[in-house]
Formats: sequence, structure tokens, C-alpha cells
Amino acid sequence: VWLPLPVEGPYDYLVPEDMTLRAGAVVEVPLGRRFEIGVVWGPGSADLEAKRLKSIVQALPVPAIAVANRRFVDWVSAYTLQPLGAVLRMVINPARRWKPKPAPSAIALTGTSLAALGLAPTLARGKVLAAFSDRSVFETAAALARAAKVSSGVVRDMLDKGALKAVSAQLPQVMGPDPNRAGPRLEPAQAAAAATLTDAVGQGFSVTLLEGVTGSGKTEVYFEAIAAALKRGQQVLVLLPEIALTAQWLERFVRRFRAPPAMWHSDMVGRMRRETRAAVTSGEARVVVGARSALFLPFPDLGLVVVDEEHDSAFKQEDGVIYHARDMAVVRARESGAPVILSSATPSLETVLNTTNQRYRRVHLPSRFGAATLPKIEVLDLRRHKPEKGPWGRAWLAPPLVASVSRALAEGEQTLLFLNRRGYAPLTLCNACGHRLHCPTCSAWLVEHRLSGRLQCHHCGYAARRPESCSSCGATNSFVACGPGIERLAEEAAARWPSARVRMVASDTLDRPSAIAELIDDILKHRLDIVVGTQVLAKGHHFPNLTLVGVVDADLGLSSWDLRAAERTYQLLHQVAGRAGRAGRPGTVLIQTHDPSHPVMQALAAADTESFLAREADSRRLLAMPPFGRLAALIVSGPDEHQVSDVGRRLAQTAPRDDGVEVLGPAPAVMALLRGRHRHRLLLKAGRDIRVQPLLADWLARVKVPGGVRVQVDVDPYSFY
Repeated sequence: VWLPLPVEGPYDYLVPEDMTLRAGAVVEVPLGRRFEIGVVWGPGSADLEAKRLKSIVQALPVPAIAVANRRFVDWVSAYTLQPLGAVLRMVINPARRWKPKPAPSAIALTGTSLAALGLAPTLARGKVLAAFSDRSVFETAAALARAAKVSSGVVRDMLDKGALKAVSAQLPQVMGPDPNRAGPRLEPAQAAAAATLTDAVGQGFSVTLLEGVTGSGKTEVYFEAIAAALKRGQQVLVLLPEIALTAQWLERFVRRFRAPPAMWHSDMVGRMRRETRAAVTSGEARVVVGARSALFLPFPDLGLVVVDEEHDSAFKQEDGVIYHARDMAVVRARESGAPVILSSATPSLETVLNTTNQRYRRVHLPSRFGAATLPKIEVLDLRRHKPEKGPWGRAWLAPPLVASVSRALAEGEQTLLFLNRRGYAPLTLCNACGHRLHCPTCSAWLVEHRLSGRLQCHHCGYAARRPESCSSCGATNSFVACGPGIERLAEEAAARWPSARVRMVASDTLDRPSAIAELIDDILKHRLDIVVGTQVLAKGHHFPNLTLVGVVDADLGLSSWDLRAAERTYQLLHQVAGRAGRAGRPGTVLIQTHDPSHPVMQALAAADTESFLAREADSRRLLAMPPFGRLAALIVSGPDEHQVSDVGRRLAQTAPRDDGVEVLGPAPAVMALLRGRHRHRLLLKAGRDIRVQPLLADWLARVKVPGGVRVQVDVDPYSFY
């Protein structure tokens, strides 16, 4: 039995004589003085004495974990070098004591009078009895209390005293998505792409890249494949990189299939998660849309997997079990013999290489849907078009962008000002001595959030008020904000266009799923004129009246230490540019940069994705970097810097010396201190044909790591901080 715990191996148990078990059965077992939920993986060890074994407590009355799910757990564990139990924890609910789901109940009268029960006929009790005059049952005690206009305590008292009773109730069947409902009319290119995707459903494992320019209708195309899978009675999983993308997506799904899908994301509360997991396990949930962790839900009959915005780095899980959901989605579909659709306007270089090598198929949508055309993109050289200061202070918008916003406002159109930086300013320093305010537990500057009056670390969440005096030189009122965040940009927009309705949008302003839906409704109904936002608005949204996009600091991501910095910047700016002109009105995108000759800026201006990817591929191939080579990182961390450094040094001394393998480091990480833990990194670089997992496992086995130090393994790293 494997338990959903980060342990090294499975546990053996006796099977009671009156119990029959098969692989995949979910069981409750004793572990020390407590009880755990686990999964039967196979026969136990034959050489263990029966008297040393404890017995399984019970087999839970829930569907067994399908063989495809178990193979997937095995594969992820082996590939990521994470304990199998840690992966299993994402598949099953690790409740300590399993409790059967109570039968649905309703409230009815017992038929015994208040007098016979010795109860006084109060006004409140009379209201409860009167509520049954036109119906015999209420779905819940709360519904009865509302109908009778009494407190819930009155209803509970009458239940306890015998005037009311709980009766079994048959819950109404929830209507699932209707695959036979007609979708919108597809254009010829969409219809051809949809035919390719639907033909793959039911034909075993395959991977198809659905590539199309922003606004080309990719979602409606893969909806046809979803309908095909549903007609076969199979389940469908759709992965989205961010919850911010779900509001409009859900609206389109319901319009197409009449009923909503099941949802899965980190904001769901415990009960909702348990019920959704149970619905997936039983097969009742036919379509699930969710974030990366939805990949590990125990689907018994998965017929199709869709990864929308497949290029997005949010699919990379950086904590706990470290994995890339796009790559694991391909593996999950392979284990179930199901097709995978990878959808993107700017596919990752890894996916493009797989299509070039014909491992993946490719369908392409070259133009926007209907009358919409691609926006005109212009690069603004900030060395020539310097922002002009105003009464509010320093400015960040170049004169051509200011003129374009004024023109859009005059014509009744909407504008998106894009800056991928939260808060008011990324750095606060003392103008007397230069002292910079930094996080006490991370190697990061504190970001000023002027609206909340706080300085905050975006890595660990530490927050504090801005000090009145400098701790370094003692100067008072000497701290100044350096650089712009979206709060500062919104301040400038409100000052420049005082009659415009301006809204600032970032992940920390969208504090609940309903806030996203409200924001989208405000934009669609033109309650906003200018939206100042981060990447939460960069992709997936359709705003028909938004015709102008201004990128305020296009160089922001290019100075990164990330080998994918140029690719990520191109993808992000291409996506945000795609928000403009998605309906009948033409769109314009103005990109502010200090380096207009950079290949990313040139490719964006020319709308030449293929040339950019070819250039990016050549540079990676020359350095044997992914996808033309393999990387694996070891991140050593702990509260004691000397211990961390010592472990890193010993790992370097015992590093693999094979041909085609190079180990770099150890070196302090870019984020050398994170959440109070010192961090050093080592990087293993190998040829594409070398399996790095055996090398890593052997390497780690040679070094004994002290208790306070943790060594994380990141196969195929995406971040290098």
C-alpha cells in the first residue's frame, strides 16, 4: 500500500479473510498510532512474517484508482525524482479518518402535534408548521428557516424535539455538458483544423499543436474535439495557466455546451475540492477545467487533454513536487491512450521542435476570425521619444503614446496600458545616503504599494509600513520611490486624462474569482476607458472595444538571467498586443523600449514569429541548451549558510564525470536568501540523448545531507533564481 506521504517506499499489510482487494483499491490502514488513506499498489513482500504485519482496516466504498492513473504516478515520481507518495498525495484526498458521505437529506413534518410533544405553540413554531401548507418537504433546514422567516435555531429545536424529521431526498440530476448542441459557424480554416482534432479523438494517443494568431478562434476549434470526446462518453481535461483566464472561457463554454464544466484550482475550499474529486473519480464530472494540479485528478476514462496557452511558464510547478504540467499532460494522455491538444498563438520552442521532428502534428489558423484584422505594431524608441514631466511629477508615457490614448478616448475606444510590475515602485531608497529598503528574509527589495500604505516582498509576503527615518543615516522623510509600478502608471493616467475612467489590474487586486468576472463585465460594458494592467490581462481575453495597447517598459524581461528571457518576452508582448482590435475596429500597439534594434522588438514590429524562433533555436543549438540539451538543477537550502555551502561543496566534489555531462556550481543563487533560507545552486548539463535521472540519483546517494538542509531536484528547470 502506497500512502500519500513523502516516504521512501510502500507499506505491507495483511488482508482480512473477509476482504477481497485489487490493485488501485483505496483503503484505510493503521500507521503507528494513527490511520491513513492509501492505495493498493500490488502484492506485498512474500518474505515478511504475518505476525509482524497489521491488517487493513477497511476498503473504502469509492472507485479504485485506474491503472492509467497509477502508471502516471509511477512515471512522474521516477522522472522528477520525487517520492511516489508525494505525487500520490495530489491524486487522492489524504484524509486521516475517512467518513462516508452522508446521504442527501431533507426536512419534513413527523405528523406529531406540538401538544403531544409537550411543546408550547409559539409564534415561531407556528410559522414553521405553516410553511408546510403548500409543500411536504424542504431541501434543507436553512431553506425551511428562510421560508418560515425564523432563525435556524427554531428549526433545529423542532428537529431535536421530534416535531420535524430528516428524510432521504433524491438530489436532482445535474445536467452535464451537451455535446450535441450546435456551435457557432466555423470559417473554412477553423473547420479544417477542427476536423483534424476531432478525427484524433478515439484513435489513441497523439499530440497536436493548434497554432493560430491571437483572435483566430482556437477555443471554438478545440471545443469541437471536446464535443467529440463527450459523444464517446469519455472525460475531458482542459488546463489553463491562470485562474484569471477562466471567466470568459467559462462563459463561452456554457454558451457552447449549455452547462458549466467542473472547476479545479487553488482558490477552491475543502468541501468543494472533495466533492469535485469525488465527481471526477466516479466519472460524473465529464469536463474539468483547471490549473496545473488538475492533471493529477483520478480520471477513470480520460478521452482528451487540452493545454491552452501551452507556452505559459505558469504551467511549471516550482515547489513541492517540481514538474511542468504541459509535459506531464502529454505523459498523462499517453498512459490513457488519449489525444492531446496544445494550443497557443506563440508556441514554445520545445513544442515547435517536436512539430519539426514530426513527433507532434500541427494545425494552423493564419488569420483572425470574421472581419477582425491583426493590429498594427509600432516600436517607440524612448531615447528619441522621452516622456514629458507633468504637475504630478515624473512621467513614463512617451508623447506618441499619450497622443494615441487621447485619440482613442475621443473616439470612444478603450486602452490597455501594460506594465508587468505590481505596486507603486519596485525600489525605495534614501536620497540622503542611498540605503535601499530590502526584505529581511529574502534577497529582494521591498516593493512600495502606496494604495495599501505598505512595503511588501513579492517572494515571501513580508510587509511593513515605510519607516519615517533611514536606519542607515537617520535622515527623516528622505525615502523616494524609484521606477514605475502599475499604481504609479495609473496615477499618471488619471492625472493626464482626469475625465477618463481608469482601473488598475494585477493579481493582488483580483482577490477572488468573482472579481475577475466583474472586471471583465466592466470592460465589456464600457464602464472603463483605460485599464492599467500586468500579465493577468495579457492573454485569453476578448474585449471588442479595446483598440489601443501601450507597452510601457518592453525591456523589463530582457535583462533576466533566464536562458528563455527573449522567448518569454516575445511571447508575453505578442500576447498583450493581441488584445487590440479583436472586433471590427482596427487595433494599434505601441511598444516603448530603449533598445528598438533588439531581435525581440524587430520580430514584434515585423510580426515575424518564425524568424524569431529560428534565431532563438540557432542560439540554443550552439550552446547545447534546451531543447537541444538537457538541464537538471540541484537547489541546496537551509537556515545555516555554512551548512548549505558545505553541502554544495561536497556535491560538487562527487558530481558525475561522464562524457557529455558537465556540472556547473555550486554558486549562491540569484535569490541567495529566500524566506529565511540560504540557497546555493548546482546545474547539470547533458546531451539530449543522456538520461539524467540515474546520474542524479547516484549523485545524491553519495552525499549525506544534514537535517536542516534540503536538496531539491528540478529536472528541466524553467527558472534560475
